[in-house]
Amino acid sequence: VQLQASGGGLVQAGGSLSLSCVASGSFFRAYAWGWFRQAPGKEREFVAAVSWSGRDTYYQDSVKGRSSISRDDAKNTVYLQMNTLKPEDTGVYYCAARGDYNSDPLSLGSYIHWGQGTQVTVSS
Repeated sequence: VQLQASGGGLVQAGGSLSLSCVASGSFFRAYAWGWFRQAPGKEREFVAAVSWSGRDTYYQDSVKGRSSISRDDAKNTVYLQMNTLKPEDTGVYYCAARGDYNSDPLSLGSYIHWGQGTQVTVSS
């Protein structure tokens, strides 16, 4: 599975971005999906996740209420809409695939395929 993330950029605080991650191949439905981010000098952290059905979603507390994760199985794409962006949202955002139903959707170690990342920079 190859993942291509896009949609990052430079935005002012309070602005919005919509990230996309397109997966190659025909196994998109076999995975649940997550977004993680890594700020300079910090460890990669969980941002949001969506289940196989798309009905269950999970968010880091700091983005809850201003972010939305979704999936479009027909387009092999997972999205992350982020609103009211803050400077602390700055980082490289990665999409990732999780294949084990029993794994923790919030845990970095649960994800087996990773995209190359897209840079998000929020200026104050």
